[in-house]
Amino acid sequence: MPSHTSKAVTAIYPGSFDPVTSGHLDLIGRAATIFDRLIVAVARNLEKDPLFEVKERIEMLEAVTFEWKNVEIDSFDGLLVDFARSNGGTVILRGIRAVSDYEYELQMAMMNRKIEPQIETVFMLPGEAYSYISSRLVKELARLGGPVKGLVPPLVEERLRAKVG
Repeated sequence: MPSHTSKAVTAIYPGSFDPVTSGHLDLIGRAATIFDRLIVAVARNLEKDPLFEVKERIEMLEAVTFEWKNVEIDSFDGLLVDFARSNGGTVILRGIRAVSDYEYELQMAMMNRKIEPQIETVFMLPGEAYSYISSRLVKELARLGGPVKGLVPPLVEERLRAKVG
């Protein structure tokens, strides 16, 4: 067996985070205990009409992840593997809530592997309490005046209410 030297592992957790949810924070918190460095990467131009600007999403993420010293917030556009490469990332972290997520994420992981074989994709399941939460559903619920308490951090709840009226 080849001998391996231990080296720091940087993981990239990409997404729109429009807005960051309690499910995202669950994954961030658990990943922060697994990886030496975790970069939460906010995708630019992922949606045609995001509710929050990239700068706002970064600000909210920085505010709700400050307790994890090995977590950094950044943004990217273009190919994720290029962003990972330029930041020393060797792992792409993706959350999977349902089988439908897996099918899409598997396709993306295989394409990323084709482009950059040195970067591995790791799938994490959310905690049970967060398995149904998505940014899209949270935005829809907020727009309709429904309760979002517990689905997002309190700061994000305030910002959501201010955005949607």
